[in-house]
Amino acid sequence: MTQKVFQDYIDRQHETVERIRTTAHKLHESVNQTYDDVHPYGFHLDMVAEAVYKFGHMVCAGEEDVLPLLFGAYFHDSIEDARLTYNDVMRTARQFMDEEQAFVATEIVYALTNDKGRTRAERAGEKYYKGIRETPYAPFVKLADRRANISYSFSHANEDNVHMKQVYAKEWPHFIKAINAESKDIRFSLPQMMLEEVEELVC
Repeated sequence: MTQKVFQDYIDRQHETVERIRTTAHKLHESVNQTYDDVHPYGFHLDMVAEAVYKFGHMVCAGEEDVLPLLFGAYFHDSIEDARLTYNDVMRTARQFMDEEQAFVATEIVYALTNDKGRTRAERAGEKYYKGIRETPYAPFVKLADRRANISYSFSHANEDNVHMKQVYAKEWPHFIKAINAESKDIRFSLPQMMLEEVEELVC
């Protein structure tokens, strides 16, 4: 899909996209979640969605997938952090799109939900990454999420961000291998331009 076709569709669906964004922001506000203890969590959600606006045309198979892709970006933490269930996410997605689109959107969110675990490694183990690799658009949205976190941690110098900067740099080779589905299906692809942008920070 060309960037123009992608953007034209978003422009036509502006009202729906804004409703998705606002609903996601309000959801995380309702559980008092913040980002880096200083920003409303919507700050992070907008950073993830920004990658979709910038690179989404490179992975999107058709106009029918644009809204699910954006929904996935805005709601990717809704099960893990905002107490929604899979069915809650599906009901929310149906407010903005048809049944097939809602399924695609909800599957992205589900795939990006960490497993139960005591440590970071347990929460994001092989089962977790396998689910991402097997779900259309999940590798891209996960990369968008990591891009947002890396960009933030590399530009803010408090103790937590300095620590996470080191963690992200160390994890990068394994992370990319773990989310790379190595598929010819564009819906599972990782845009080279996006990878290069992040690698300038971590490598």
